[in-house]
Amino acid sequence: MSFKPRGFVSVIGPSYAKVSDPLYVFARELGRALVDHGFVIYSGGKRGIMEAVFRGARESEHYFFGATIGILPDSDRHSANRYTDISVPTGIGYARNSIVAHSADVVIALGGGSGTLSEIAFAWQFGKKIIAIDTFDGWAKELSGLKLDKRRRDKILKASDIETVIKHLEKLFPQNKK
Repeated sequence: MSFKPRGFVSVIGPSYAKVSDPLYVFARELGRALVDHGFVIYSGGKRGIMEAVFRGARESEHYFFGATIGILPDSDRHSANRYTDISVPTGIGYARNSIVAHSADVVIALGGGSGTLSEIAFAWQFGKKIIAIDTFDGWAKELSGLKLDKRRRDKILKASDIETVIKHLEKLFPQNKK
């Protein structure tokens, strides 16, 4: 029996979030919910939000190997966080942000500084749907509900909680309801 994922999402956010931070806790719960709903998750594969979302994915009762894919900035496959199933060492530094944004069908942004901002901009330019969590300070909050420029008609989708993220994803992937 083979598993067909419902869809592919990239979760982006700050690497500086610590285990006790509300942002880390949210990302961990988000990872669990995404896998519960059949999604494969991409991220930068390092610490902070990247670790939290993969950790939550592993805690899902619906977890499957391959649910977490880390796109690493360096050339060392073993530098990924311990919750990464598949690590992709790129050796291209921050340029890997374009791969993180391009790999998925939808990009989910939480908090974030300049790295998250670059991933949001790449996702926008690649025509990816973007869901921005407006609960935490950072670029995701600043840009939620906005258009980055006139190249697209849609706006960055706004969400304040995981339930709203899942509702957005269900609308974006209606044919693949689990």
